[in-house]
Amino acid sequence: MRLKVIACEILFREISAAAARSGNQTDVEFLPKGLHDRGAAAMRTRLQAAVDTVDEARYDAIALGYALCGTGLAGLTARSLPIALPRAHDCITLFLGSKERYLEYFQNHPGVYFQTSGWIERGQDLRQPGLDCSYENLVAKYGEENARYVWEELTHSYRQLTFIEMGVEPDNGFERQTRAEALRRGWTYEKVQGDMGIFERLLSAQWNPEDFLIVPPGWRVIVRPDGSVIDAEAL
Repeated sequence: MRLKVIACEILFREISAAAARSGNQTDVEFLPKGLHDRGAAAMRTRLQAAVDTVDEARYDAIALGYALCGTGLAGLTARSLPIALPRAHDCITLFLGSKERYLEYFQNHPGVYFQTSGWIERGQDLRQPGLDCSYENLVAKYGEENARYVWEELTHSYRQLTFIEMGVEPDNGFERQTRAEALRRGWTYEKVQGDMGIFERLLSAQWNPEDFLIVPPGWRVIVRPDGSVIDAEAL
């Protein structure tokens, strides 16, 4: 199968590793991190533009390395090619391997921030994946002093920093940086083993319906307020 992969650059190492092991022909396009910070409509517009430029004569399907990210994928439309994407609220589900594991961990570790190699090397701001604002955006809106106060109010309940090790890191430098940040903040630190399963199945076109949604041409993504997370409907 010939796949066009469109993914967030936060997933660069994981997607690249999965592409190297895939039996499919994969061409990968990475988009800048933080599209969801711009709002759902702007994120959808940017992703739709990327989808719409895919050459239908060269590929059999599009694979998206994205989660729902708020509602950033709601309304995304498949044109002439089907789109496959994970059933996930945010990218932590992708790193942990399933939405069930993510929910279990989050319930047992309230107030946790997550870090991966991508979140560290693609941006220096410590922020929660899926949070709809960043410190830089707050500074732009409210100024440095007010932004600092708002940020502390937003994050005061967080007290643990968890590094998800995916097996694609060149050394333990990312983990050391995360541990040092936790120490600086006086937070609990933990390292957990990630799971490459979703990435590998996405790029190998092993799209089981429990973990992936297939959007046929002429259909669009909709949100489901249940365990399925997303669904597709005809235009």
